[in-house]
Amino acid sequence: MLATQTVLSFFVASLLLAVAPGPDNIFVLAQSVIYGRTAGLWITLGLCSGLIVHTAAVALGVAAIIQASPTAFTVLKYAGAAYLLYLAWQAFHAANTSDSSQQPSRPSPSMLYRRGIIMNVTNPKVSIFFLAFLPQFADPARGSVFVQIVMLGGIFMLAALLVFGCVACLAESINQWLRRSVFMERGLNRFAGIVFIGIAIKLALTQR
Repeated sequence: MLATQTVLSFFVASLLLAVAPGPDNIFVLAQSVIYGRTAGLWITLGLCSGLIVHTAAVALGVAAIIQASPTAFTVLKYAGAAYLLYLAWQAFHAANTSDSSQQPSRPSPSMLYRRGIIMNVTNPKVSIFFLAFLPQFADPARGSVFVQIVMLGGIFMLAALLVFGCVACLAESINQWLRRSVFMERGLNRFAGIVFIGIAIKLALTQR
């Protein structure tokens, strides 16, 4: 099992990594500003659920295959970029059709949850990062490495849940202020579309 000191140091490192600006927390921020805190929390749950896949990939050795296979890496990153461009199209469409008598449809919790999962799972850099990061804290002398990797993945998920949850809650006040006018609402949706396009480009240009 993991030593207490290892758990604490890993948790602190995970918090710092989750706080650092990146595609996931920017995604949470953008969706929370548009749809509110509850939507951001559903996105957060989806992102953290996606981390289960990456943790399993490391524990089972699949991440090593992704790292070694240019084809697998490329397919994943382009799938993620395509999905983000689809979300950008939706955001621009909402900006163009919203008016004072018609509010843009709000995604359901299940849809937001799926967005978070897809956003996270289709980023191959997360699996490669986990492959490099998690094993550093595992000690074969303390038992099953598989179990330790799973535990470390769970701790990272907790850290991400706390940080992304705080981002969603803080964005609530921005959401309430911006939604006072249709003009600001349209600008907000266009801003979200630009953010999604930016993240898509960054993901598409990602190198192993």
